[in-house]
Amino acid sequence: MPRNNELGGVRRSQVLTTFGPGAIVDFRIATGAAVSVVAAGLEEWDNEAAPKGMLNRQRIHEPRLQKELGVLGFRLPPVCDPRKARKGIAGPRLTGVRFPGWLQCPSCHELRAAIEWSSGAAGDPSLWCAACTANQPPNQRVFVVPVRFVVACEKGHLDDFPWATWVQHAAQCTSRRRFTLRADGGSGLASLILRCKECHASRSMDGCFSKGALHKQCNGRRPWLGGPNETCDHEMRALQRGASNLYFPAVASALDIPPWSDQIHKDLGTEWERLRAVPADKRLDFIEMLQLPATLGLSAEEILVHVNKRVTLIETSTLENLRYEEYLQFVNEDAAATLDAQADFQVFHEIVPPELSPWISKVVRATRLREVRALLGFTRIHPPTNVQDTTALSAIQSSPKNWLPGIEIRGEGIFLQLNTDALKAWEIEPEVVARAARINKAYLLELQQRLGAIPENPRQITPRVILVHTFAHALMRQLGLECGYSGSALRERLYVRDGPDGMAGLLIFTGTPDSDGTLGGLARQGRPNLLVRTIEAAIANLEWCSSDPLCAEGVHSLSEPTNAAACHSCMLLPETACEEFNRFLDRTSLVGLSRQRAPGFFAGLGQ
Repeated sequence: MPRNNELGGVRRSQVLTTFGPGAIVDFRIATGAAVSVVAAGLEEWDNEAAPKGMLNRQRIHEPRLQKELGVLGFRLPPVCDPRKARKGIAGPRLTGVRFPGWLQCPSCHELRAAIEWSSGAAGDPSLWCAACTANQPPNQRVFVVPVRFVVACEKGHLDDFPWATWVQHAAQCTSRRRFTLRADGGSGLASLILRCKECHASRSMDGCFSKGALHKQCNGRRPWLGGPNETCDHEMRALQRGASNLYFPAVASALDIPPWSDQIHKDLGTEWERLRAVPADKRLDFIEMLQLPATLGLSAEEILVHVNKRVTLIETSTLENLRYEEYLQFVNEDAAATLDAQADFQVFHEIVPPELSPWISKVVRATRLREVRALLGFTRIHPPTNVQDTTALSAIQSSPKNWLPGIEIRGEGIFLQLNTDALKAWEIEPEVVARAARINKAYLLELQQRLGAIPENPRQITPRVILVHTFAHALMRQLGLECGYSGSALRERLYVRDGPDGMAGLLIFTGTPDSDGTLGGLARQGRPNLLVRTIEAAIANLEWCSSDPLCAEGVHSLSEPTNAAACHSCMLLPETACEEFNRFLDRTSLVGLSRQRAPGFFAGLGQ
């Protein structure tokens, strides 16, 4: 394949968040041209990065997550060896399909399909306007740019904006392929005029983003996968090409916890799945056949004990218990920390400062963590309601595979468990229950509008969910100020469940997708003297918001009814940092609201 079709690079972590299969990615290439593509599906990973599937060396494993997702492992996004790249040797890479298929000249404002613009050598993605280039100095071209309007549906399909039907051509018009899109004064959509170059029919773009404005049923196009279109009964909606609601990745993740994080399991490597599949009465012979005693430095009988223990754990693990198992590792001091220098799970329990003990019962510094994230699919228009419900997700592959895209994040963090007695007393307060009920009602209404009916046994948004999630956001914002982390560098992991085996904890962590991890700055903030200052400052900063009284009264949340008192000035974070896509937030759950007699959980802190 020609080398001049390389567009640029993206970080591995972005492939599972912002730029996964089905997402639109913008580049500025060496010639100066702007190129927009939609990232191709997993079939292209196999085509571009041999060998295929789990035979590829760029793979990772996490037994608990593999079992829950029904796969044999996870493929890392293809990466080219930089040494080979410097020598001009083509290596594995991600591919994309040009999208949108319409581009505009920034000089004459003409709008045409990609095949109607001038192009260069085979493989060169640069396109330019020949008429405008003719008026430029030699060797200077007027490159065309991708249009900023596309259409998508709630089922995830993607297509070009219907320019011909929007402009409403005159009956005698025969072209319907060439337009101009020009701002005729002003800055709003009403001043942006689409005009046919033949019949001169024109129409402003005002109102094109409104629901039902296009009156066009979806044609089921999936440019990232190719192949025939799907049957779809949804209505297409116009969106900006770079809109944040054009791509919501559905990501499942798990922490590497004992015994999966120890050196024995690392040494088992790819043999683990084979050992698990072997009948119990034949495992000892299989261990000896693989010569594992020599590899691990243990007897075959000792290895069998370790393997059988892991098989039992993995068979009894469920998706619901995935987080609960991690939660127990944090709160149970006997089972938690390991001093193995090679372990990927190292935690240290701190003494809870007296200033925080009425509200916090456990403080754990996680100095070493490994998280595995897997991309299951994505949604458009609305964030996913349940990432494990793959039937509601847009596909990232044409046919089922025994692997999913994944990355591993190594880093550090702080785990906090809320005081259970204080929590139980707070979450039954009448006004607390009422505020949570309003958010839960809005959530169920959203489900009904999107799915046509409320699912059986839907998730309930309880006061505990809102409190733990809001507290996580408050901490992340404050830790970002004190440690110097950017808003997207920190991430939350929520452990929330009502009932007898309830959970009320949160992990704030940071990490990088490499073997070195981070430098210890975040875990250090978990020391008692620093943690008191951090939490007191985080709560104090929420007493007043620069958008009050509108924020406190929930006016800013009218566009997102699954929030209460929350806005960009006080609560919201980059969506890559939030598990809930910035929903189920209410800062009054922390600090209270005197006018409505809503008590805050942390009332009295710092006094």
